[in-house]
Amino acid sequence: MTGLVVKSTGSWYAVRIEGGEVIECRLKGKIRLDDRKTTNPVAVGDIVDLERDKDGSNQITNIHQRRNYIIRKSINLSKQAHIIASNLDQAILVATLVAPRTSLGFIDRFLVTAEAYEIPAKIIFNKKDVLDEEMLELQNEMMKLYTDIGYECYSVSSFDKKDIEFVKTLLKDKITLISGHSGVGKSTLVNAIDTRLDLKIGDISSAHLKGMHTTTFAELFPLSFGGDIIDSPGIKELGLVEMKKEEVAHYFPEMMVKMNECKFNNCLHVNEPGCAILKAVETGKISQERYQSYLGILNGEEMDWKEWEIR
Repeated sequence: MTGLVVKSTGSWYAVRIEGGEVIECRLKGKIRLDDRKTTNPVAVGDIVDLERDKDGSNQITNIHQRRNYIIRKSINLSKQAHIIASNLDQAILVATLVAPRTSLGFIDRFLVTAEAYEIPAKIIFNKKDVLDEEMLELQNEMMKLYTDIGYECYSVSSFDKKDIEFVKTLLKDKITLISGHSGVGKSTLVNAIDTRLDLKIGDISSAHLKGMHTTTFAELFPLSFGGDIIDSPGIKELGLVEMKKEEVAHYFPEMMVKMNECKFNNCLHVNEPGCAILKAVETGKISQERYQSYLGILNGEEMDWKEWEIR
């Protein structure tokens, strides 16, 4: 049998087989995909081969090659990575300007990760119904920042029926990772899109204005109107663990188109003479905010959720 992994708990895997039935499986022995160090050999979204033992239990015997995947740093202190999901048609980041406010640094790390693993990314700015005029203007500035470099951005409310119907068109017949900080309204939005799902909705911590984690493991859910969504844990950071310093600028689209104009082929766009990127930042063709995110990633700095500024 061949099936699609819809949930992973670390030792057991839920796999959807032909006809829609979901069965529980274990991993047969040790499966090595390659030399990549990851904490989970099997991820949600993987296509796997199964066999049934004499005792009736199901085992995963093979993992098909992934066309893409998205990762984060492992929670522990090791240098390993954790694969959040694989074989995605798109990744949607749910962001918001109200608590917990999404930082530009976090958005940029998400977009860079999606670019690196060839996953089309979109941004949904949620909770527009609770924004005042000043905050709406600020949100428009943020959306323009990203639409100017080619990313689709949308402003929605989970309580607006027209917005919900529009989001459905974005998701229809696609496998979509939906992510973002805990508390940005992912679960509320998804429940409005498909009331059958009834995902748990976390409370916002009044002490720290951070979302309380409600999702322990990534899980894939079929949508009633076609397609699948993968609800992932509210992630604090994305680990760009497979990226060399000289590669980072390749995943900033506005930098990628100007890199060939730099004087030196190995330019890191920090303080080198004849750097086309630095010139573009000085002249406003590349935003200061995006460039600061680039430097942060280059220097391995952690992007805290509080870091958010429009200059």
